[in-house]
Amino acid sequence: MGKQGKHKMRKLLPLIRTSSSDTHPGGRSALTCLYRCGNACFHEAPNTSANEYVGDVIAGAVSRRSVMQAAAVVTVAAAAGSATVAAAPQAHAATDATAASYKPGNGKAARGLRFTPVAPNTADQVTVPDGYAQNVVVRWGEPILRGAPAFDPDNQSAAAQAGQFGYNNDYLTLLPLGHGKQLLVANHEYTDEVLMFRGYDAANPTREQVEIAWAAHGLSAVVVEESRKTGKLTVVPRHPLNRRVTATTEFRLTGPAAGSDLLKTSADPTGTKVLGTLNNCSGGTTPWGTSLHGEENFNQYFANSSRATDKRYGIGTGATERKWERFDKRFDVAQEPNEVHRFGYVVEFDPYDPASTPRKHTAIGRFKHEGATIRLTGDGRPVVYSGDDERFDYFYKFVSSKRMKRGTGRAVREHNLSLLDEGTLYVAKLTGDSPAIEIDGTGKLPSDGEFDGSGEWIPLATATAEGAVSHVDGMSADEVFVFTRLAGDKVGATKMDRPEDIEPNPNTGKVYVALTNNTNRGVGSNAPADEANPRNANKHGQILELTERWNRPESTKFAWLLFLVAGDPNDPATYFAGFPKDRVSPISCPDNVAFDPHGNLWISTDGAQLGHHDGLFGVATKGDRRGELKQFLTMPIGAETCGPIVQDRRVLVAVQHPGEISGATVENPASVWPDGPGRIVRPAVVAVWRKDGDDIGV
Repeated sequence: MGKQGKHKMRKLLPLIRTSSSDTHPGGRSALTCLYRCGNACFHEAPNTSANEYVGDVIAGAVSRRSVMQAAAVVTVAAAAGSATVAAAPQAHAATDATAASYKPGNGKAARGLRFTPVAPNTADQVTVPDGYAQNVVVRWGEPILRGAPAFDPDNQSAAAQAGQFGYNNDYLTLLPLGHGKQLLVANHEYTDEVLMFRGYDAANPTREQVEIAWAAHGLSAVVVEESRKTGKLTVVPRHPLNRRVTATTEFRLTGPAAGSDLLKTSADPTGTKVLGTLNNCSGGTTPWGTSLHGEENFNQYFANSSRATDKRYGIGTGATERKWERFDKRFDVAQEPNEVHRFGYVVEFDPYDPASTPRKHTAIGRFKHEGATIRLTGDGRPVVYSGDDERFDYFYKFVSSKRMKRGTGRAVREHNLSLLDEGTLYVAKLTGDSPAIEIDGTGKLPSDGEFDGSGEWIPLATATAEGAVSHVDGMSADEVFVFTRLAGDKVGATKMDRPEDIEPNPNTGKVYVALTNNTNRGVGSNAPADEANPRNANKHGQILELTERWNRPESTKFAWLLFLVAGDPNDPATYFAGFPKDRVSPISCPDNVAFDPHGNLWISTDGAQLGHHDGLFGVATKGDRRGELKQFLTMPIGAETCGPIVQDRRVLVAVQHPGEISGATVENPASVWPDGPGRIVRPAVVAVWRKDGDDIGV
């Protein structure tokens, strides 16, 4: 950003409320909490079950070491352009201890992580390492469908938005097309109406504003073209595969609960068709070439609930923030009590078929899915991992009973699109292997030097072509698949610190679970710290590494350990897989995770609590550099790091909700990213590559 841009930001920022009173627990701004999750952190945690915590169930458990010894006797198998973007970083260092620069150790970093780390900062830009360049691939409002107009924020319409790239891009995937082109799929989690509409009146939104917001939710598929000389990507407008899916697109409910009385409404007496998808957060890519998207904080869109209709999902008893219920009765639980039951699923989208109807898979359960990622069993059955992003909630897996077919053709495609409708849904229960007295809530390591233990996957229900069977006493199969949280309560699943993205390492099969934070842990009557969640008032989060027994994803036993306990490396309560803490970057609030071609884990953050902006980090998962964590990039003011994708020659991130600072409006922005002063702030996708054309981090 030039001097003029910096000067204008200095004029604007004092007008924005940025005091600690405007930050909610967990580090997000109050504006983020309002529009992103409906102020979930200010509500009582929905999970009030009396489930045992990890420290209660040490005795009689299979130890982690015995599981690891069993796993060791088998061979580890792999699972199946904008000129206004800032170039050289002008970092504003954070003022606390975390501003200290990363100190490299002796020798080379792991392959894929050989770059100079970015210092923590508060710059209003995407800051990348020395020797790297970037471009904005696509912004909110850019036309991607034939006939869509150029973006004009002061003359926006629902029809225009339905043909333009959606708002608040989150999960990203790139699928191959050949001839220098790839198919980019992005989901659009939620809308910030106050940052979208000039003069927005939150108490009285107009129908046009509401319909624009409906069109800005959902998914976008857009073909992008690669530069032959760099990692730059540019949109191919009006390509036949470009597509928008919105909050009014027809979806098909599939699997065991489809057609259930719990899913029938006055508009859909069959219980099999639903309009739209809401609050898509992270996701996954299937081996058969489709994308998966998790419906997360869907509860905030529905008004006028009651204790009887809520069923532990945090649905409000009054009006919603966006007031959609004024314009469509399906968002009014008092009028349509079952409509809310049709959200909270894993969505499957076929980007190669623009005429296809997206599906919501009820067999994977209904909760606040952060995402859904897949590992194949040895005989070709998909196993889907998914976290429920709520304080004290659980993480799950679904094991399909059907094998993936190879090849092309409509019959093969239809078969593979049905793989996630039959199988068994499980929830995780963890056991620590240290005495409870050694887990004191401070994050101090127990005497064995690790937070670790064993675990089991508890079956909840099994779906077959003939029907479904519940494994939970007192609940029917339909109830398990629609009220999955209640099923997890009943079987004693382990309460976790906001389980978000879950990713299997394609090189080793180990599964990594991002636990973002939980400032309510050990506070008041809430569940105390345990070995898997070892800090009370946990504001920085941790990452759990899970090893399935015999390295088979269908196994019902696993070993686990905390791979990373996030925070300021100077804090004794942090841990980086045993790597020296004076040689790692500070990190807070891990959210989305991904792997590069070398097997390194890449972590994006949301709501960092260390005085600087969110970012993207790479960390080695094996060898003598295991635990060496390095910051690759940082976000603009108010933005969260989403995506990410790490390919050989480029990194993609979704810059979500830039400028989302309490008090910010269109007229009074907190950020000028990506297009500079005088232009509306726009979420966007950014590509980063090495200037010399070589691979990332080698």
